[in-house]
Amino acid sequence: MTTTITLPQHPFGTEITTADIIAQMQAATGWEDRYRNVIQLGKKLPQLDDSYKQDQLKISGCESQVWLHHQIIDDRYYFIADSDARIVRGLITLVLTAYHGKTAAEINRFDIDTYFENLGLIAHLSPSRGNGLKAIVEQIKQLAQQ
Repeated sequence: MTTTITLPQHPFGTEITTADIIAQMQAATGWEDRYRNVIQLGKKLPQLDDSYKQDQLKISGCESQVWLHHQIIDDRYYFIADSDARIVRGLITLVLTAYHGKTAAEINRFDIDTYFENLGLIAHLSPSRGNGLKAIVEQIKQLAQQ
């Protein structure tokens, strides 16, 4: 029996894949172009309804406010997330592309460090943005281990 997803839909991890994102970032002509790409990706992320913006769904360790909600359907993890910062919304899309719709085993197997390396972004993020990005990834990995 298949259950329908009740979370708001987004294209990350389904229509937009990690291979798509890597190709887009590697085609960029520099940091500013990559930054613009990240901002544009963030615009494709639906804004969360305020009902999802609860304190227990906030990611600690992020400079900006970030909310992450998940649902497990047929052993697959589906995520929605949002932030009050444009660049962070874009960074969220990179993470969701890697993990949305995956099983716990796929989440745990995915080499997120190599993925980020291939995107060529981490070195250009402020330490607090980099730590926030890692906090989002760690929260997803913890959810997949429960």
